[in-house]
Amino acid sequence: MILGKVVGTVVTTISHRDYKNRRLLVVQPLVFEGEQPSAEDDFIALDNTQAGIGDTVLVNREGNGARQALKNPDACVISVIVGIVDSIYAEY
Repeated sequence: MILGKVVGTVVTTISHRDYKNRRLLVVQPLVFEGEQPSAEDDFIALDNTQAGIGDTVLVNREGNGARQALKNPDACVISVIVGIVDSIYAEY
């Protein structure tokens, strides 16, 4: 699982049946202070929480866990947003 910030949405006219009625969001992984986020690290995740642009989210980026979160063992999915984060405290 990783923490990320929703930075955009993806709109499709035709999509796989496992993606029907689910939003696709662009997520930028969070980095520690002083590190630079890279647009190359951004990825697309299915939304399972009603997250929106600007929200900090918890993302399951492992296929089997993502399929379990969707309750669909045969889904062709890797990344699913499973939580919206209220606050973060990190000490490093």
